[in-house]
Amino acid sequence: MNDWTTACPDWESRIVKRESLIVCPPLFPSVADEAWDMCSEFRLTDVMGQPLLGDASLPWLRNFVRAVFGAEDPETGRRHINEFMLMVSKKNAKSTIAAAIMLCALLMNWRKSAELLILSPTKEIADNSYKPIRDFIKADEELSALLKVQDYFRTITHRETEATLKVVAADSDTVSGKKASFVFVDELHEFGKQAKASNMLLEATGGLASRPEGFVIYATTQSAEPPAGVFKAKLDYARKVRDGKIVDKKFLPVIYEFPPAMLEGGAYRDLENAYITNPNWGASVDIERITQLYSQAKETGEQEFKEFLAKHLNVEIGLNLRSDRWAGADFWERQGEKGLTLESLLDRCEVAVVGIDGGGLDDLLGFVVIGREKETRRWLLWAHAWAHEIVLERRKEVASKLLDFAKDGDLTLVKQPGDDVVAVADVVCRVRDAGLLPEEKSIGVDAAGIGDIVDELTAPGRDFTMEQIVGISQGWRLGSAIKTTERKVAGRELVHGGRPMMAWCVGNARVEPRGNAILITKQASGSAKIDPLMAAFNAASLMALNPAGGGQSFWE
Repeated sequence: MNDWTTACPDWESRIVKRESLIVCPPLFPSVADEAWDMCSEFRLTDVMGQPLLGDASLPWLRNFVRAVFGAEDPETGRRHINEFMLMVSKKNAKSTIAAAIMLCALLMNWRKSAELLILSPTKEIADNSYKPIRDFIKADEELSALLKVQDYFRTITHRETEATLKVVAADSDTVSGKKASFVFVDELHEFGKQAKASNMLLEATGGLASRPEGFVIYATTQSAEPPAGVFKAKLDYARKVRDGKIVDKKFLPVIYEFPPAMLEGGAYRDLENAYITNPNWGASVDIERITQLYSQAKETGEQEFKEFLAKHLNVEIGLNLRSDRWAGADFWERQGEKGLTLESLLDRCEVAVVGIDGGGLDDLLGFVVIGREKETRRWLLWAHAWAHEIVLERRKEVASKLLDFAKDGDLTLVKQPGDDVVAVADVVCRVRDAGLLPEEKSIGVDAAGIGDIVDELTAPGRDFTMEQIVGISQGWRLGSAIKTTERKVAGRELVHGGRPMMAWCVGNARVEPRGNAILITKQASGSAKIDPLMAAFNAASLMALNPAGGGQSFWE
């Protein structure tokens, strides 16, 4: 066996030319051939004419199957590539791939009483993978005699080895105690929405530690929301392996997505390029139907079109730009400056003000510093948030997002109420000690529920005055700050750190017209969090007054 690589650094040119994204040939060709010969005989009973899989498949699928099975040394039983990630657009036969690979693994498995597992996020998705397996078996007399099918339990048992293949909908009880040799994780992006998915997948794949012949395959489409949780982590890692930034010879990524240049240039919106993320274009992916859906999505609205792009073209969603979005969201991402930290903001600015918002037990405490750059007079924005750990239980729909932001360093989880207020006051002191806070009107706080913050800031040792702390009226009275901020962003006069947490908050913001004014409220934004953005508006209210710096009076 020669040395090999799982990287594909020239993937951008390969994917446009419809060339294979798997650079290295199978490590053990004879095993790869045996596996593909077996898979190619499975009959597709739900396709017109009921062709064999081998006759209906395009080369990319054959290459992937051969790479998976061709990584096992037939003499030692050790698999030299044991982790795979496959990301393809919707309707590219992903469920059929799961069925074929896992049924083949069941047939080729040599371990007595081995466990094979297809892990799906929901019962409906589990059925999508189980039914093709059942149909493959029913269409073949030899398979029907060799394998026992139990529809109620979605379980296939090999009568000779007593190995079992189970298709399950994921929950902690389902996977606990499993010792699976082979695992196929379907629709990984859905697991990214679950805060405890990381532990669940660790439990499900734990059996590979004592089964060197095993593998785990993560299969997914892109998410209709910004990637989060285990999906984001696995996708980021897979891209680094593909690009050669990380060398992991046991991990093989196969990612069908647009090259960055095509995303930046908008080429992904041209349906003629849809084949790039749809390797089964013209086969399981019906061109006429996709063309119809494309036209409908464009006419329905921006949000529907973005969902189409995510599902059918694997375009990663950034800001969730809905029709009722804040106008500044359209320009937010381009104004990100990587590496803009609180320290660099304090060094580059002549004056700075603070905005604070939120802080309930099931809420975020948003904190923003806006500084005015010395020569350009641009606004520089730095944000952070704090949250009590209970928010992970009370707001499970966003828990995985919050955990991601905590890992990024943009959010701090606290165990004791009040610790967040102390931490906020510590940062305000840092800004003051840098000599940037005005003597008056330098800390903007939501007028409701500011008691704890005021008490901490005015406590002995902190020594802030009530002249520095301003209660910022919310509702329609905040409209001026909202408008000012969006104009600054659109006019490239506001720069932020390009952090995922603030982008998420900006994307969550919903605008309500109210007479001649506009409102952005937490109620309108639903369960999604916008507290750091509201803190930014509070700070903008003060910076818009053009304060003097260097500890001078506000009106000097």
